Amino acid sequence: MTDHDPFAEGERAARENIPAEANPYSSGSDEHALWSAGHEKVAGAIEAQESEDS
Repeated sequence: MTDHDPFAEGERAARENIPAEANPYSSGSDEHALWSAGHEKVAGAIEAQESEDS
């Protein structure tokens, strides 16, 4: 794994409850899209788990 993996960074941000708006990459860039995809993957899984728990 490389030091620069926007998808993994987005996943990590979601696990740390960092909002999607905190995406550090320029809007429209590939990195921005990858970071968002990683964040959404984890955030969606967290939300699904929370709804199952309620």
